[in-house]
Amino acid sequence: MRNMALGLAHGLTRYKLKFSTEKVDTMIVQAISLLEDMDKEVNNYVMRLKEWFGWHFPELAKIVSDNLLFAKTVKAIGQRQRTADTDLSEILTEEIEAEVKQAAEISMGSEITDTDEKFITNLADQIIELMDYRESLSEYLKSRMNAVAPNLTQMVGELVGAKLISHAGSLINLAKYPASTIQILGAEKALFRAMRTKHNTPKYGLIYQASLVGQSHSKIKGKIARTLSAKCSVCIRVDALGESENAEIGVESKQYLENRQRFLENNLRLQDGGDAAKKGKTKFQSRGQEPEYNQEGDFALGAVPKLSQSFVKSGNKHKANEDISS
Repeated sequence: MRNMALGLAHGLTRYKLKFSTEKVDTMIVQAISLLEDMDKEVNNYVMRLKEWFGWHFPELAKIVSDNLLFAKTVKAIGQRQRTADTDLSEILTEEIEAEVKQAAEISMGSEITDTDEKFITNLADQIIELMDYRESLSEYLKSRMNAVAPNLTQMVGELVGAKLISHAGSLINLAKYPASTIQILGAEKALFRAMRTKHNTPKYGLIYQASLVGQSHSKIKGKIARTLSAKCSVCIRVDALGESENAEIGVESKQYLENRQRFLENNLRLQDGGDAAKKGKTKFQSRGQEPEYNQEGDFALGAVPKLSQSFVKSGNKHKANEDISS
């Protein structure tokens, strides 16, 4: 009887949770961590390749700025002397290819041996393989995020959403956070430093990398981040605890945020226009018509101006007062 009750309880729990392997967020945490590590490693490898091959062909790094194209070009060229005979049309455009071949003829780089070329080419192969794997990993992460958290992905994108889940530990833990915590998630050090030194607390953390916050004006970034975190909090709870698998709430929330962003930017533009108009006005500027110059008030030196009747009366009154006092 006890085993039957235990089995029934497990069955009811599985039915309520509706467990699915596609909803496991552990894969997202591992994938985004690996993606960040790969970005660091690829940047280090590319920097080393540019410095290494730069002794032989220093002009190439300035002409080809893209890391993947640079690695493919190094692999295709090998040594600088073979640049003129190498076909780079599948890698570079015609203009850049012509510029590379012209720079190879007048390059001031030193010579390298065949052994040096071998190890440089192997490093370029490693970079190309890592970048190809990174692209496939990014596609895998995108598909996982659309399956696990479609509403959150619609709001902030798969990369920022995966970073938020990874920072919280799981989607359930992230759903327990209030909107204010989601807003500054990732800026804990800055928050505690501001509280310790009694300065202003940070307005955003990882959520700053979202396109809605990044493309906003600097004066309204805080308002957009606060509104975005509030909407993300609702979307996360729907993804974690809801039964729906579509992203209707995410689409509606994003449309609301875009309208809110346009409204704040229009108000800011009107406010800036009013401030500029106020700054353009001087303190003594006349609001109506400019007053004309009164030429009758002028008199030549030695001439006595005509006094007004009120001035004459006041002068006689003052003289009479002096006579009485005396």
